[in-house]
Amino acid sequence: MFVVTLLTHPANPSLGREPVEALRNAWGGGDAQWLATGEAAEFIVETAPSNASDVWSSLQGEDIDMVIQPLEGRRKKMLLADMDSTMIQQECIDELAAEAGVGDRVAEITAKAMNGELDFEGAIDERVGLLADLPESIIDHVLNTRITFMPGGKALLATMKANGGYAALVSGGFTAFTAKVAAELGFDENRANTLEVADGKLTGRVVRPILGQEAKLTALNEITATLGIDHSEVIAVGDGMNDLLMLSSAGTGVALHGKPALQAKCDVKINHGDLTALLYIQGYSKDEFAV
Repeated sequence: MFVVTLLTHPANPSLGREPVEALRNAWGGGDAQWLATGEAAEFIVETAPSNASDVWSSLQGEDIDMVIQPLEGRRKKMLLADMDSTMIQQECIDELAAEAGVGDRVAEITAKAMNGELDFEGAIDERVGLLADLPESIIDHVLNTRITFMPGGKALLATMKANGGYAALVSGGFTAFTAKVAAELGFDENRANTLEVADGKLTGRVVRPILGQEAKLTALNEITATLGIDHSEVIAVGDGMNDLLMLSSAGTGVALHGKPALQAKCDVKINHGDLTALLYIQGYSKDEFAV
């Protein structure tokens, strides 16, 4: 049995009954269940539809996301999340660079790295090198003035944790940012890179080892082993190619507003919804959200 979930952005709850019922009828699905009026609905089908890819593409033009997955085991025990452009709406290194006056150059490198066009480790070294001699205090300034949370994040964390879930934030960004984001949203742990500091200034170097794609997979392996759960019991979310290994190894890997190269390799893609989409595809209704 498979479950088909249709959803759109909560800020513009424009999902009507007509597309839901039309698709349910076409695929011979069970009764549609509304998880949130205008935002998300689901129905069950016996087999995965052969034309799902074409339907997905058509629905994208209507600002509707569609996810089809096995019904059994879709509710997860653990969340593994990227930070930049996933749990927050910015890339922290780009925001630091903007303060340093090298924003355009760093943003260009970031975009190429996240789309898999550059080696991640080389790209992070090049970008951080442009931040040399910035005062360490710039980190708190950026956190307080430039960083905003992705909509739906607090509901996602609170709801999964209220239902016994564990949450880990694993970022190719920096611990100075993940520590605050993790504390604000309620993550149980966080892992990231460390910016080297000397005499109150950034040195332009990253402390080794650098946490990249392989390290995110290692985090998945280590945390699930500690918890005594299987990879199939994890939902992971990210937006860039350095998230691919953890997304493809988790039970459900979600490309949230993902870069094109990542979307091409992921089955679950959310382009219009926010982080609450990760609750809807697990079968939570809005009245079950913890916040």
